[in-house]
Amino acid sequence: MDAPDTVAGQAAGLEGFGERRPVRVIAVTGAKGGVGKTNVSVNLAVTMARAGKSVMLMDADLGLANVDVLLGLQVRRNLSHVMDGECSLEEIMVEGPAGIQILPAASGVKRMVSLSTVEHAGLISAFSMLPKVPDALIVDTAAGISDSVIRFTVAAQDVLVVVCDEPASITDAYALIKVLNRGHGQSHFHILANMVRSSQEGLTLFQKLVRVTERFLDVTLDFAGSIPHDDNLRRAVQKQLSVVEAFPRSPAAKAFEQVAGAVERWPRARQSQGHLEFFVERLVQSEGF
Repeated sequence: MDAPDTVAGQAAGLEGFGERRPVRVIAVTGAKGGVGKTNVSVNLAVTMARAGKSVMLMDADLGLANVDVLLGLQVRRNLSHVMDGECSLEEIMVEGPAGIQILPAASGVKRMVSLSTVEHAGLISAFSMLPKVPDALIVDTAAGISDSVIRFTVAAQDVLVVVCDEPASITDAYALIKVLNRGHGQSHFHILANMVRSSQEGLTLFQKLVRVTERFLDVTLDFAGSIPHDDNLRRAVQKQLSVVEAFPRSPAAKAFEQVAGAVERWPRARQSQGHLEFFVERLVQSEGF
């Protein structure tokens, strides 16, 4: 990939970047595996797109990418091919349901963590040269609290933590919030209760997490809503479709519509922090990894 190898060159490559419209970047995470994080990412992206937003979905599970599997898509190239200069960012994107643009995961975590200065600039330039800037970028992170997960969540403007009603999920979500707060200064998190039996159970689950964070951390948690346990979700996965596409009148689909509406009401990032380039700069320049 042709990329500027100096600070001046990189700045020149991003000239005019301030004129690009803001993009909402949401990292969907949950620490514990099995909480339905990827399903949430996919359905939130599709719901927002069906509401008229242009949405890009980035599969950031660099070891076990599965957004393409969940949607039955054929993927031949990913982010590593862009960094190798084999193709542009636009060329690796795959169109999903409702017109969402899917950015397939890179092939390995270490490659992303150990980029050279030239590769840093090249990756930023790749995003800056996208002809169409989306309204929102949803980043589906891996499970756990690895360096990769922390890196993506720190870079995003909004962090959506997915939890379900089991002790391990709550414990792991707290651990993730603690690491992001104490180690990286993150203080604001959106909490989504998934696979709950009722809206009251979702609110109770949120309150459990609030109580433990209030005791030990200086953070603010917002309730993003809840997604009910719905057999239509399992049926949609079997069909390799999003539930909002396969069963638009199902309880789960209606819940995703409510969550997408809540996202629209979240405060916007400052103009200087609302660009894809800003997200990628934070991603590749994070310290402590």
